[in-house]
Amino acid sequence: MQFKHPEILYFLFLLVIPILVHLFQLRRFKKEYFTNVQFLKELSIQTRKSSTIKKWLLLFTRLLLLACLILAFAQPFFTAKESLKATNEMYIILDNSYSMQAKGQKGELLKRAVQDLLEHTPEAQNFSLITNSETYWNTDIKSIQKDLQDLKYSATPFRLDNLIAKVNARKSAFNKDIIVITDAVDINANASKSFKKEDNVYFILPEAEQKNNVSIDSVYIQQTLDSFYEIGVKLSANDEDIPAVPIALYNQNKLTAKTLIDFKSTTETIKFTIPKEDFHGYVSITDKGLAYDNTYYFSISKPSKTNVISIGNTDKSNFLTRIYTNDEFAYTNFPLPNLDYNLIEKQDAIVLNELKDIPQALQTTLKSFVNKGGNLVLIPAQESNVTGVNSFLANFGSIQFKAITNSDKKVTKINFNHPLFSNVFEKKVDNFQYPSTKAAFGINSNSPSVLSYEDQSAFLTSIANPLSSVYIFAAPINKTNSNFQNSPLIVPTFYNMAQNSQKTGVNALIIGEDQPFVVDALLSKDEILTVKNTTESFIPVQQLLNTKVKMSFNENPQEAGNFGIFNGTNSIQNISFNYSRTESNLSLVNTDIAVGFKEIDDIETVFNSIQTDRTDTQIWKWFVLLTLFFLALELLIQKFVK
Repeated sequence: MQFKHPEILYFLFLLVIPILVHLFQLRRFKKEYFTNVQFLKELSIQTRKSSTIKKWLLLFTRLLLLACLILAFAQPFFTAKESLKATNEMYIILDNSYSMQAKGQKGELLKRAVQDLLEHTPEAQNFSLITNSETYWNTDIKSIQKDLQDLKYSATPFRLDNLIAKVNARKSAFNKDIIVITDAVDINANASKSFKKEDNVYFILPEAEQKNNVSIDSVYIQQTLDSFYEIGVKLSANDEDIPAVPIALYNQNKLTAKTLIDFKSTTETIKFTIPKEDFHGYVSITDKGLAYDNTYYFSISKPSKTNVISIGNTDKSNFLTRIYTNDEFAYTNFPLPNLDYNLIEKQDAIVLNELKDIPQALQTTLKSFVNKGGNLVLIPAQESNVTGVNSFLANFGSIQFKAITNSDKKVTKINFNHPLFSNVFEKKVDNFQYPSTKAAFGINSNSPSVLSYEDQSAFLTSIANPLSSVYIFAAPINKTNSNFQNSPLIVPTFYNMAQNSQKTGVNALIIGEDQPFVVDALLSKDEILTVKNTTESFIPVQQLLNTKVKMSFNENPQEAGNFGIFNGTNSIQNISFNYSRTESNLSLVNTDIAVGFKEIDDIETVFNSIQTDRTDTQIWKWFVLLTLFFLALELLIQKFVK
């Protein structure tokens, strides 16, 4: 027990006063008995004994009364077991990612967490609130009440380590109380290692009652027909025991098709056929799980011809005319001496077909071409200078040619997961007609091979950047050196290498991934492009690339949907944005994140625990009550004890 005012304890010396008074009252007197009162002697002895007991009782009562009164003024208390943490600063980390849209016992997890904060956070409590999207430093519950009520779900995934780093960046002389409120879906347990040892960490892990969820993962063009696109819609489910889900396709908010999809496994793909023209809409499902991943927005632009030129001997390039046909491509071949350099920046793809040497001016132009989003295909010549080729390839990444080897080799392996072949094969093929080469260069590269020889060396590899790709063959593919031109692989390989997915594929970007996007637009220095729809408008970061504009969207837009790219009032192109599906699988709850920390059921319990553990137990009131008790006891003794 400790005292707030220990100096008052000196007044305990006053306890000698009632002792002195008592001794004075107990002084001995000589007793004389008279004959006329002799018969009262026996009664007088008994009365004096009772009087002595009464005086001793009054003495002890007065001593205790005075002692309790002095102790009450000294204000005694018991020290709290966590008294050293009483000065801790409080930080609340609140997960507002889309997985918190799941329903618990009392409704949506995020809305319930917000309501608990509003109801149970003490008004005098100062704290900082950090969410996926918002930060409120050194505030109180009244100041952010409206903001909490309006808090929206964030497209930014919950990354605990990033939010802890933000808290740790706040310099303070005090330790921290950190309350983490999250459903722990798809969270790395190692993220909790970012907490400091001196921090006092509480975890509140609300749990969803319904964990079955169906999400639309992606939309892609599965097949291109003469007048139609066959698009594939890929869906995922947490469980195989999912009832039939209705799915609908909309173009410009008009219903185009509707059907039911039965889940026989955790992933299913359903196909729709749409006209080969501009499409600006979405596909939607209805399920009992999360709502945010039930809609997938996408845009398809009416196909325009892809511009392709090949540079090299005309005879060796004739096979390309059968692939790059006039209905889909604007293809031209130029021998190196006849090349018009001004045409390069207008192309979508360029094929360098067996050039013995690549002039320095062409190397510089091609480097700029690739950086602006053009695809480049390099087919080496048998006489190519290895040093010169390596110098050229160094402009694009870490890849080097080795000396040529004259030996027959078969191409026996296809990388089905490579983007070049991702939508070509319905199933993996092992018994295809193996093409072969008679002479080939060795390739040293960190990039995965697209096509490989039987000895696992690369026949075709690629270097990818956010805007384009550089494809490199290890061997000449003329008919003298290879039968690759007669292989069924040649058409999809060269067809896809020339295609620009932003011109002929599905435009559907993921919010927050900041994937660059290039559009054809000739702007003056004062003109800028705006991305907007009926509810939201923003100006992306943009870079002029001659006749094109490269855009970066950072964390924009705030909400998924279909948008248009505008130059003033002129529409340039349609584009769509979707939320990341990383929060969709509600079964990926990782409660190990809270191991080693205090796991609490609700926010009210946290504040009560902190209040109890850090508040000193004041007991001076008990001494006041004891003072009153002994005062009443003294009065009773004086009245009733004879």
